[in-house]
Amino acid sequence: MGGGHDAATRIVAIRHGETDWNVGARIQGHTDVTLNATGHWQARRAAQALADEAFDAVYASDLRRAADTAAALAAARGAPLHLHPGLRERAFGVFEGLSFDEIGQRWPEQAQAWRRRDPHFGPDGGETLSAFYARCVATVLELAARHPGGQIAIVTHGGVLDCLYRAATRIELQAPRTWQVANAGINRLLAAGGALTLVGWADTAHLERGARDETAA
Repeated sequence: MGGGHDAATRIVAIRHGETDWNVGARIQGHTDVTLNATGHWQARRAAQALADEAFDAVYASDLRRAADTAAALAAARGAPLHLHPGLRERAFGVFEGLSFDEIGQRWPEQAQAWRRRDPHFGPDGGETLSAFYARCVATVLELAARHPGGQIAIVTHGGVLDCLYRAATRIELQAPRTWQVANAGINRLLAAGGALTLVGWADTAHLERGARDETAA
């Protein structure tokens, strides 16, 4: 694949497969949680669903739940796999490893700021929402710019995908989320002229067992 430097890049963006912390609704952030058995199955299913598509490259977060999901896709397609820390989930600092209820009990004011999506709030030791959004969008646009006119796969996290959806649809950070971000769901975007456009979202037809949403990314 290839094209002129101004040609759009097609992006297939996939959330990592399920983990035990997803099941337990625990905040993962930068904690390096591994896929569970369902997650490995979901990774294989996503790879099979994309078997007829060609990719110039497969990029993934360097956290194992995303890297292992991406490995199934890269191996099936014979495409190079590149790990990139810019595709990591939001750093949640002291929130990581805790459930929503536990966070609310320990830090009720911080939990409220998080719930109302305050763009300037970051948990102790974590990222603010606005900084996280800027990192995600800049990383994906930079990766897409390497492959003008081509197609790439990006395997990442629920929070990252939420940011990409907002960037592509021009929805503000503080707006409530009404779209699905499922484990191993397939999402499609275009990158051109330093901006993202939405093509398709939340394809989970390959997951007969269903897929958990972004809530415990």
